[in-house]
Amino acid sequence: MIYREFQGMKLSALGLGAMRLPVIDGDDARIDALAVEEMVSYAMAHGINYYDTAWGYHDGNSETVLGAALRKYPRESYHLATKFPGYDLANMQKVQEIFERQLEKCGVDYFDFYLFHNVCEMNIDAYLDPKYGIFDYLVEQKRAGRIKHLGFSAHGNIPVLERFLNAYGKEMEFCQIQLNYLDWTFQDAKVKVELLNKWRLPVWVMEPLRGGKLAKLPESVEHELKALRPDEGIPAWAFRFLQGVPGVTMVLSGMSNAEQLKANVATFETDKPLTEAELEKLLALAGGMLNNTLPCTACRYCTSHCPQGLDIPMLLKLYNEHSFTGGGFLVPMALMAVPEDKQPTACLGCRSCEQVCPQQIKISEAMADFAKKLNG
Repeated sequence: MIYREFQGMKLSALGLGAMRLPVIDGDDARIDALAVEEMVSYAMAHGINYYDTAWGYHDGNSETVLGAALRKYPRESYHLATKFPGYDLANMQKVQEIFERQLEKCGVDYFDFYLFHNVCEMNIDAYLDPKYGIFDYLVEQKRAGRIKHLGFSAHGNIPVLERFLNAYGKEMEFCQIQLNYLDWTFQDAKVKVELLNKWRLPVWVMEPLRGGKLAKLPESVEHELKALRPDEGIPAWAFRFLQGVPGVTMVLSGMSNAEQLKANVATFETDKPLTEAELEKLLALAGGMLNNTLPCTACRYCTSHCPQGLDIPMLLKLYNEHSFTGGGFLVPMALMAVPEDKQPTACLGCRSCEQVCPQQIKISEAMADFAKKLNG
């Protein structure tokens, strides 16, 4: 197992994420506890010492099951991370209640790593609002030794990250972002990494395989990658990419079965970052995978011609994400911060924006399709 240095500690470069644990009969709330115990046993035996869970994973059962599996091992032999569930605004007034309950669920006296969960457009104002006392309470727990290291995870855009860092950055020790070779440009991950490097914050990675989308690629793409590294599995390319990104300390993978775990452990037995030529080729192939997304360059000519005052580039970016992913929670969550009269449904279909679009995007059709997708 490769290890990365963090404040004098050796952290396994691969962490076991507990968002996609094995379940019974396809029911996300019914975790297969025996299978999880076996996976944790294999992970511990092969050098993984970082385990990541959260309040809401598996309908609230992830912390309990993972905590039970880890209690078979000496507390000092592993690092446990969980998060304050600010993705739900109803939780903002319950930081103390939730934190105490998390300790009980996990069966521990302290958390090695604790995060503000999912800082984004929808919750940034609440996270920064002192009336909830979230920041003050968590800093207090850190000083009391019940949180060893405090950080945050973020799905928000660059301005959201900057607001959070400007407010709380001096107390943050790491930041967890969605990072993979597809999102390097698609979700501005490259710029986020540069921002975190500027703040000298170690990067924790979530979604290295983008929910499994990068575990199996189009046949033509796989053929080209195999020609470069015949002995490398396709999922390994995503990890090798991350091994070369400056600042990356922890890569979390939500592994759903023992086979995935064993394959990922085997990959992280060696440190083989991509060469410059391999990186260039991989990013070019990733760009090809995004060919069906709308080629908006955010020139903003369209916004000056929209009678509804819609932020069309922002909406098209969300449309691309929602279409490529095939749904998911990120886009609906981001749109929660957008007023109703600025949503895709507010588009009149007047096509004024299309008359000035250099890319000749059929914006009105995209907005109509977006609204349809959001409504199921």
